[in-house]
Parts: sequence; C-alpha cells; structure tokens
Amino acid sequence: MMTSSNLIHGYEVVIGFETHAQLATRSKIFSRASTAFGAEPNTQACAVDLALPGTLPVMNRAAVECAIKLGLALGSHIAPMSIFARKNYFYPDLPKGYQISQYEIPVVQGGEVSFYVGDAKKTVRLVRAHLEEDAGKSLHEEFHGMSGIDLNRAGTPLLEIVTEPDMRSTAEAVAYARELHKIVTWIGICDGNMQEGSFRCDANVSVRKPGQPLGTRREIKNLNSFKFMQQAIDYEIRWQIEQLEDGHAIQQATVLFDPATGETRAMRTKEDAADYRYFPDPDLPPLHISEQWVEEQRRLMPELPRAMAARFVVDYGLPEYDASTLTQSPAMAAYFEAVARACGQPKLASNWIMGEVSRRLNAEEIGIAHSPVGAAQLAALIARIADDTLSNNAARQVFDALWKGEGKGEGGDVDALIEAKGLKQVNDAGALEQIIAEVIAANPDNVAQFKAGKDKAFNALVGQVMKASKGKANPQQVNALLRARLEG
Repeated sequence: MMTSSNLIHGYEVVIGFETHAQLATRSKIFSRASTAFGAEPNTQACAVDLALPGTLPVMNRAAVECAIKLGLALGSHIAPMSIFARKNYFYPDLPKGYQISQYEIPVVQGGEVSFYVGDAKKTVRLVRAHLEEDAGKSLHEEFHGMSGIDLNRAGTPLLEIVTEPDMRSTAEAVAYARELHKIVTWIGICDGNMQEGSFRCDANVSVRKPGQPLGTRREIKNLNSFKFMQQAIDYEIRWQIEQLEDGHAIQQATVLFDPATGETRAMRTKEDAADYRYFPDPDLPPLHISEQWVEEQRRLMPELPRAMAARFVVDYGLPEYDASTLTQSPAMAAYFEAVARACGQPKLASNWIMGEVSRRLNAEEIGIAHSPVGAAQLAALIARIADDTLSNNAARQVFDALWKGEGKGEGGDVDALIEAKGLKQVNDAGALEQIIAEVIAANPDNVAQFKAGKDKAFNALVGQVMKASKGKANPQQVNALLRARLEG
C-alpha cells in the first residue's frame, strides 16, 4: 500500500479506480454484430443483442485474447478457468434485464501498474480485470418529452479493470489513468478514444484521518477526459472534507461530474454486489484458457513500455524518468531511437525530445508522428551541438526554422540553415583571444573588480566577449580563455 504525507486539511485521500476499456474487436462479445462507431441508431444490434427468445450468446475468441494480452502486460495471473455471471439490474437500454459479466472467478487476477508522478515512482496494485458486455445508450436530448434507445453499443466487449484503493492524490490517480491508457493502446487491445467512450474511468474517492479505517466512498462515474478526471476528483475531495468538518456523514453513492459547473452530484445510492443478485450464466460454459494459448499470445506481444524503458536505461544510459517519458507511445519511442542512433548523443536527444519537441507538439496538439522536424533533421541538429558548431541558443533558432518548414531534405539542410543564418559558433582560439584582449583593454574596472575577487565582474566580461562576437563565441571556450588570460 502506498503512503503519502500529502494531507489535505488533515485528511488522507484514498482513491481506487474501475476502468472500462472497450476491446478492439470487429464484432461484439457474444454476437457477430459490428462494433464500428458512429452507425445510425439500432443498425448494429442483432437478435442476440436484442435478447429475442431462443437466442444464445457465443464467446468472442478475440475478446478473450485481449484479456490475455492485458494480463501479460500487467504481470497478472491469467485464470485457466473463469466463469461468466448474470448481473441483474434494470436499465431501459439493457434488453435482457441483466448484464453478462464475471464475478467470483474473473479471467485476469492481480497485477500492477507502475508510473511516475514527477520523478517519484508509484505502483498501484490491481484486484482484477474481467470481461463483460456494454449496455445500450439512452438518448434524452433528441426527443421532446421522450427518451430514445440506441442498442448499437449493447453487447460491445469490455474489460473492467479494478484497482486496490492505492492512490493518495488526484495527481497519482490521473497519472495511473494515463499509464493504463498508454498500456491498453500500446498492446492494441483498445483504441483509447475517450470521446467515443472507448476508455471510461470510474473513481472511488474517500477521505479519512491518518490511521483511521477507510472512509465511505463515493463513485464518480464515466470520467472521459484526464482534465475532467482531475477536476472531478479535486471537487469531490473538497466536498467530502467540508461535509465531515460540518459534522455530516458521507453516504455511499454514485455521482456524476458536471463539467459546466465543475461539481459532482449524486445520481443514486450505491449498490453493493448483493443488490445485483449475481449467479453463473447457464447459457455460457466456463471459459478455459490453456497455457499454450497464453504462450501463443506472449509470442505475439510487442515490446512492452516498461521493458523498453528498462532497455533505454541500459542501452542508452538514460535516467529512469527519461526512459519512462520517452516510452509514452510506440511512435515517440521509435522517434527517440532513430535520433539517438543517428547522432550518437542519446541524452541530448532525450533532452530535446522531452523539451523543445514535446513543448511544440503540445502547443499545436499534434502527435510526434506528425512532427514537422523529422528524426534525421533533429539528429543532424544535435550532432552540430555536440561538435560545438552550434550553441544551444543558435540550435533553437535552427530548430525553429526547421519547424516552420524552412529546411528540406533528410538532415543536410541543417548545415545549409546554419550557413544561411550565420549561426556557426566561433571556436577559433586565435580569433577569440583577439576579442578577449580587446574586451579586457576596454573594461579595466571589471578587470580590477575580478582581481579583487568579485565573480560578477567575470560574468560581465564574459557577456562583453559574447556581445563582441555577436553571440557566436563558444561560451565554454570563452570562459576558459578569459580566466586563463586574467589569472595569467
């Protein structure tokens, strides 16, 4: 269990997550109806989804393979046998009157998700991940005085991924959700589209005084963006603390977050497992997963983010934080490796990708696959920093030109831009000695102050040399030559 000294008004925050990841299968979990998004209402619901008499569910093999992949990615136990259950509750958009899910024996058991909050590594334990079907959707806005029902989503395959209550702050909760999102998209089991409902998070939030038993939790449903997730959890924490400070008890409930007001509001009192009257589904046999099936999926798995990050630490000598950041997506990892191999400067490559490249990508809301500066161009630029052709300031000017499309080609255009803009750093010791001599002669007061032990005077002289060279002098060389001249 993770602990934290970050108390809010004397209260410890406790957060657990339930995440529904829509699986990237072409058909539904128990029928052959399509799962494609955006079709006309009720055009992708077959007899099984409508629960017509005489229909029987048949397990989708691809959905099971998605569950196996998640278990492998998170170090979980993949149950050789798991059971499907009926979860009974009334929803107008659930024609059967029950949802097929898993209860006592889920397919994926245990496991963990590790991530960074700043430079601190955190680990959240998982309870389980189970297969289940989604319900349909009620439409309230489009019909005056009535509600419509769209059953296209009914039967869509989901993995519900449940954590232990291991998170102790909103920052940890959002970082966990981002890491899980990265993993399910990385291994290809979910497209991660939060706007379309492919990745939906429910946050169980409670507060307590340190050392006390767990407080009563309230579940915030269907958080479909990381921004709203942060706002909703922050609000809920403040609300619960205010209630307790005012002497009120927290009632267990399911709540919704309203982005327009920034507030959560109770939707219904929270049901417990007994309210759903779970029992094994008589229409579905136990799900058996052989060790051979698991090994077959293991062979097909891509290199996982955590394994790739560990390799980056060993192969490129990167800090763990850098390696974790650079493995946010397969595209970013591939971009880094291409740059690092081409320029032979992995730490410089990491700094530029995590810094200037990411800043501009975020500002323009584009992915690294659409970066205007290709890996070969960035590698050529970094090589010119490493061989002292460019200062860091001049390199940013060249990068800006590349980003604006002024450079063409696979990297040779970097040299052309350096020449065209006159940005080549002066490394000629003779030329620098001449500039330094002129600066010393013109600034006797600063020279006297330096000899009196005032470092500010030395910095002022360095500034004068850089100014005289129009910013092209190599700063390290200027420092060394100037100090040698003054102390000689």
